[in-house]
Amino acid sequence: MFIHEIDHWTDFVWDKEKVTEKLMQVSEALGYMHGRLSLIGFDEQLKATTESITEEVVSTSQIEGISLNTRSVRSSVARRLGVPADGVSENISHDVEGIVSVELDATHNFKQPLAEETLFDWHNELFPIEHRKHYQIDVGQYRTHAMQVISGNMGSERVHYEAPAASRVPEEMTQFIAWYNNDCLAASPLKAAIAHFWFVCIHPFDDGNGRLARALSDRLLAQYENSPLRYYSMSSQILADRDNYYRELERTQRGTGDITDWIVWFLSTLLAAIQTSDSIIGKVLQKSYFWKIHAGKSYTERQKQIMSIYLDGYDGKLTAKNWAKLADVSLDTANRDISDLVRKGMLRPVQGAVRNVSYIPVFEQDDGLPFVNVRIETEGKHTFVAMSYKGSEYRERLSEGDLQSLHQNERTLNDLAYKYFAYLVLL
Repeated sequence: MFIHEIDHWTDFVWDKEKVTEKLMQVSEALGYMHGRLSLIGFDEQLKATTESITEEVVSTSQIEGISLNTRSVRSSVARRLGVPADGVSENISHDVEGIVSVELDATHNFKQPLAEETLFDWHNELFPIEHRKHYQIDVGQYRTHAMQVISGNMGSERVHYEAPAASRVPEEMTQFIAWYNNDCLAASPLKAAIAHFWFVCIHPFDDGNGRLARALSDRLLAQYENSPLRYYSMSSQILADRDNYYRELERTQRGTGDITDWIVWFLSTLLAAIQTSDSIIGKVLQKSYFWKIHAGKSYTERQKQIMSIYLDGYDGKLTAKNWAKLADVSLDTANRDISDLVRKGMLRPVQGAVRNVSYIPVFEQDDGLPFVNVRIETEGKHTFVAMSYKGSEYRERLSEGDLQSLHQNERTLNDLAYKYFAYLVLL
């Protein structure tokens, strides 16, 4: 039996003690995050929002098996937010523009009541008219057919979930939208968890339900924080735990209406997303600091664009070969660009295996920084660089690239301290 086959199936129940404990942890993490954000200006906050929404859009699509170009997504988000988009210009597809539009509408218009027309508009954005002949689904309207989630080969299929009959969808959605807009249960992480589960149980559209459910959750979280600025990506954490995401949904959809385990899983994932926001905020601060300390130096627009790609977290070492590919120039031109930045102290060469030279951005300054007790700390699967400054303790999670560079003796602890904490001196 599926949950929607129970009488009054949306009278969900949960263990208040377990849920309250998780809600307190989420609230504390949000408090720490916003306290940290108070250290930076509005421009940097907008840049952090650009990064987190980019990560959200890419991840929510990837959960459904759809790969988007990260740089294209970032360009679309930055343009819509009015943030200068450093990096090589990208041709932005209708698919990218559509999902970016949905996410920004969800988080920026959170004060507006949710309406059926809003959902139809979002669905239209997910499936642009130029590509509809490939979708073979009803777009911008509720589904008119039965819906099953199935896996396995033909003849040995397994039905993971069967949604309510199509004839029930309009009435079910009327009830959902009324609850979503009702302030009896104020916007909160708890309401976001319930909304996500309730929506995917109805499964009102032929396709795109997961992406819309996550957008609806983000809308409630923006309303809860009373801010359109986003600094963490829930979808990136769901993507990292995708198997458990689907497993928890299926188990709860076959349950009796007690959704405690789903709520606890959702809140635990949200907590991880908030804690991971440190890396998004840190990356923005590092990039801002890099350009500040090198502000008096000359460089071409191409050099700035490619350096910005690497400072944004490009997945790959900074080599002449990669530079040439990203900038669409010859290898000789790439070597000249890089050599010029090395002479100006903006890049430092690192000798690799078989004379394979790579380069890293320079964050050091000649006058030194007043950091004390710079050290490496490990917590679970994550590694942090930590230090003391003016009587306070700070730590930042190391990126995989920086951790590898440290292990390969390409970076020193002091070098990492410059990269991760120098912004504090400039505040």
